[in-house]
Amino acid sequence: MLGDDEDVFDSVTWESPSATAYDIDDPITPSGPGFRQSTVGADDDPLQPKWEGYLLTSVKDPVKELAETKDAYVSYLVQAKTNLPIFSTPNPSARRRFQDFVFLRDHLVRDFSACVVPALPDKHRLEYLTGDRFSPEFMERRRLDLHRFLQRLARHPTLQRSTLVRAFFESTEWHVQMHQHVAHPPGQEPTPGIIDNISDTLLNAFARVRKPDERFLIMRENVDKFEESLVVSERLYTRVRGRTSDLTADYHDLAVAVQGLGFLESGITDPLNHFSNTLLEFSALLRHATQTTTDPFLLHLHSLLTYSHSNRAVLKLRDQKQLDFEELSDYLSGVTADRDRLAAVISGHAGSTGLGIGAYLKDRVDAMRGTDDDRSRVEKMRKLDIKIKELQDAVTTAHETSDAFSDETLREQAVFQYAKEAEMKEMLGNLADGQIEFYKAAMEEWERIIPTIQRIRVDV
Repeated sequence: MLGDDEDVFDSVTWESPSATAYDIDDPITPSGPGFRQSTVGADDDPLQPKWEGYLLTSVKDPVKELAETKDAYVSYLVQAKTNLPIFSTPNPSARRRFQDFVFLRDHLVRDFSACVVPALPDKHRLEYLTGDRFSPEFMERRRLDLHRFLQRLARHPTLQRSTLVRAFFESTEWHVQMHQHVAHPPGQEPTPGIIDNISDTLLNAFARVRKPDERFLIMRENVDKFEESLVVSERLYTRVRGRTSDLTADYHDLAVAVQGLGFLESGITDPLNHFSNTLLEFSALLRHATQTTTDPFLLHLHSLLTYSHSNRAVLKLRDQKQLDFEELSDYLSGVTADRDRLAAVISGHAGSTGLGIGAYLKDRVDAMRGTDDDRSRVEKMRKLDIKIKELQDAVTTAHETSDAFSDETLREQAVFQYAKEAEMKEMLGNLADGQIEFYKAAMEEWERIIPTIQRIRVDV
């Protein structure tokens, strides 16, 4: 059971400069990035993220529960190793189903709107329609995607210490924990204010920030280039995979043809059979390299692309915060000008306010309706004063929110950069290791058959 303070998120601090991919099964010495409690010069830059410790996660052992029933589902063993003080044990573990991961992700997005929360694998797959979602291949792909999702949460200095993540690994009554979290979310729900009341009329999806921050323009440009590179790489390796599959089939067909030739050439049947076996082995090596190297690489590329989309969403949300501030400021200016115009009319100096065509037409309409007397103007000006006071408070709040969100976004970009570098290193390292393993095995096969081929003598 978790403590009584489960529904209160701890204060967020940062402690180290980078994050690295770790394997929970490997012996780890706490000496690398992500384990450091402090860094040289970290106090000089408050926008740099800091970690309080490490959290190493894994997803293992997918098991089909309630088999042969309509409520069948797959559960996964989630494990962690940590030195974070928020956890009650250094080795928490639990079994969770996919819907639990969905709940975790959805509420982290809601509770930490400024954080880059990684996306989960798409649930609407063809396997759900064909009834093959319990196949070992699909469950393994899903396990790997969920494993990568938890790794990304664990690398994040804020998300790794949320009480919801802690409960996800430790709680023995997860369903109770979920209900408590929904009933008593961390932090108070924002009360509807003037921003909410006017946002529908002022803000729209097509509005643009009028004074963009150069730092975030550079970030968005870098994100665009990174995603474009991922898309090009995914397209290239998809084509490579298709060509490799064709080669695999061609080498298999060639091996069958060489074996048939051996039956015709009785004098060299044995060497040709050896050569045919080598071709079959090479075809199997190509197939194995595709399944163990190229396919995981493509899956990781696609997963990293979705992770980048989550990062882009945070940048877009930051722009929206700035847009809220700009639009509210403009609205406040308009209301203030309207109040000043009314004050000038009441004081008998209407000409000094520079009436526009809109204000002139509005005055004519008020005159036709009989609401242009001083009493109605005074009442209207009183209401405008109240609205101006509300707008001033809203503009101040929006400005503070925009500045705070911008600072948080800068930290998030640093966190994402560290995570991206770690994943790229892991992904390209696995690709290189797989290629080295393939070529080593292929060289051994061909070097073994070369002497046999060289001994072939054919009488003409």
